[in-house]
Amino acid sequence: MSAQADTTGHGPRVPGRGMDPRAARSRASALAAAQELLVEQGWAAVTHVTVAARSGVGRTTLYRHWPDAAALLYEAIAQRIASVRPAPTGVLRDDLIGQLDGLRELLHDPVAERGMRAVVERAGVDPAFSGLKEALYQAGSGGFRAIVGRARDDGTLRPDLDVELAIDQLAGPLIFRRLLAERTFGPEYVRAVADSFLAANLTAGTADTAGDPAARPDTGA
Repeated sequence: MSAQADTTGHGPRVPGRGMDPRAARSRASALAAAQELLVEQGWAAVTHVTVAARSGVGRTTLYRHWPDAAALLYEAIAQRIASVRPAPTGVLRDDLIGQLDGLRELLHDPVAERGMRAVVERAGVDPAFSGLKEALYQAGSGGFRAIVGRARDDGTLRPDLDVELAIDQLAGPLIFRRLLAERTFGPEYVRAVADSFLAANLTAGTADTAGDPAARPDTGA
């Protein structure tokens, strides 16, 4: 599966200037077209032929950047993932809420939601989509993995905490509620999920530094 063959934004470069502006414009136009087609007609419409017709970018150029349709679909979704990735604050609760709120935005974004549904649907029968699903999972869970792993290692979270299980406990409720139950939800649900996770996994005496609102002094405000 070549979905990761060229999904890093690299292309023809001019020394000292980064990507050739013409290549950057072509990539942006192609990805915008792929995202539009995904929302309007579904994953099967995201082909080199249809993207070329919609964007005006030649098929030879498309194949150079994205050797197959899975690679094109990967970057169309991964671009959305990158757009909601928050900068770390160093406060555990705030960072978890930031990651979860980014996931909430993705799950309510037409491009990302339609793409994720398509990938899950096809992964069981198409090896290209199976690889695509794993690549997207790694891209989307990396922030959670870093935050939880760091907090476990510094003693804020339980030392026996399984990081992969923690990701399931954090992201799982949002994915279930949106993709399976097909319900919408807001930031308050995100905060409830984060606080439930922290209540179960913080080590004794670390609630204040983790940003637990229940441990903050009452200022009377």
